[in-house]
Amino acid sequence: MNYRQWERASEWPLAGSALTFLAIYSWTVLSQPTGTVAQVAEYAIIAIWALFGIDYIVRLTLAEHRTRWFVRHLHELAIVALPVLRPLRLLRLLTLVSLLQRSIGGALRGRVVTYAVAGTLLLVFVASLAMLDAERAEPAATIKTFPDALWWAIATVTTVGYGDFSPSTATGRFIAVGLMVAGIALLGVVTATLASWLVQ
Repeated sequence: MNYRQWERASEWPLAGSALTFLAIYSWTVLSQPTGTVAQVAEYAIIAIWALFGIDYIVRLTLAEHRTRWFVRHLHELAIVALPVLRPLRLLRLLTLVSLLQRSIGGALRGRVVTYAVAGTLLLVFVASLAMLDAERAEPAATIKTFPDALWWAIATVTTVGYGDFSPSTATGRFIAVGLMVAGIALLGVVTATLASWLVQ
């Protein structure tokens, strides 16, 4: 099996794994289970992490130019290498986003905007979960509930930034930076698409 065949065969199972991970992670953050249930959820998350690790190793092995592939896929190395930082495990959802991007390909502008908006909605939800997970145990934190985290994420991604809620942990600030960059990128995509349509 070559690289292309492996990528085609694995992309949908990995996308399903990413969605399963999102569902489990969302449930554990919002409901905060304890005991056996929490352990089962953690084992499921570890199993999904193992799937992503196997996929990374196989694709690195099958790549024609391994050094170049390694450099171009550093974000995927981060997906595999950062399971210890719980909120940053959501980097695995980049697999789902890249799959959607490949599916759209050279589609019409309207579909590109739809992809950008859908991706941003997913990003806001994910950032809210990650921020709540990182902040609520911190005594000095202002983000203690999911509605607060969701409000913070919306204000941040739209570059409004009211300042009524802000991260106090290093992980929370890292999440905030990622969300700020994503908000600017979304604005750029929508503006460029509209400008292109007007020019034509």
